[in-house]
Amino acid sequence: MFVVVCAIALLCFVSVSHSAPLACEELVRPLDQLDPLNLEGRWALVTGSLNDSASAEAVKGRDSVTIEFNNSSYTQANHFGDRCEYYSHNISKGGNIFNIKVKTFNFTGSLLHTSCSDCLVLRLDVDSPNYKSLDLYLFSRRREVTQKVMEDFRAQAECLSIPPPFVMDPTKELCPEEPGTEEENP
Repeated sequence: MFVVVCAIALLCFVSVSHSAPLACEELVRPLDQLDPLNLEGRWALVTGSLNDSASAEAVKGRDSVTIEFNNSSYTQANHFGDRCEYYSHNISKGGNIFNIKVKTFNFTGSLLHTSCSDCLVLRLDVDSPNYKSLDLYLFSRRREVTQKVMEDFRAQAECLSIPPPFVMDPTKELCPEEPGTEEENP
């Protein structure tokens, strides 16, 4: 009887251990194609998970972050207290991958699948001579998303073996859409 119980337990363990990677495979699978029309417009950062703790603290220190895609460029707006900072960068796209180069930093990005119809899950691999990081961000047209979307995002971060996500405060003000000045910043 003991042998039968051990065999059943072993079979259950093997089936669970094989199903988990498949779930992760699906959660971190990039979209097949980037549709520029679906990217166009303004997106607010809802939550993020960054491999580098100092970078994570810098993002968490902002009241809000928005990105606005326009053709082959985007503008990021960071809101700090009573001021906004705007940074514009060009994007090159190829299939389901896009690249951004800022000074010595190379950002390689892809969008991951999400059940949220008005969200973007953005995976960014950051590479420079002295810095490497994997970042994951959830942007939405809304400031808050459902608990299910948050759980899915947490699972995506876990699958990528990066820290648990932080959540932006949805009550904090966003920068106006029209930038006053544009600067370039990594």
